Amino acid sequence: MSHTRKPGDAQGSTYQMRKLILIADDNGLVRKLLRGMLERDGGWEVAGARDGQEAVLKAQELKPDAVILDLAMPVMDGLEAAREIGKALPSAPVILFTIHDSPETTLAAAQAGVARVFPKTGSGHALIKTVRELLTKENSAPKSTCAHA
Repeated sequence: MSHTRKPGDAQGSTYQMRKLILIADDNGLVRKLLRGMLERDGGWEVAGARDGQEAVLKAQELKPDAVILDLAMPVMDGLEAAREIGKALPSAPVILFTIHDSPETTLAAAQAGVARVFPKTGSGHALIKTVRELLTKENSAPKSTCAHA
């Protein structure tokens, strides 16, 4: 799918534009599944990246409305990518999408500017809800979507 947004497009333009979500995961199947779900169920445009460094470059070029990053990726991990993306696009919420959901990960994510930590074991419906919440309100304090005992 080609994107209707051009790198120079202003996010606050007067015509209606679908929100753009950038997903970065080194697993091609995960990217494909997330893309399908976000486009079909969320109604968003989706761009993908294979690693954190590519995510940073695409974020700077495409100016996505939100970013979903895997934690463990080659070249640049999700936390470092979140720091870099946060510098370039401070208003775009970043979701850390990871199998390593723990209080320690949530703390490290908060320090990197991540808006929310979402476990890969979570439901697709819950991820869509999380993205919608972050797109419709100001970024709140980083937190995990899972309760820890």
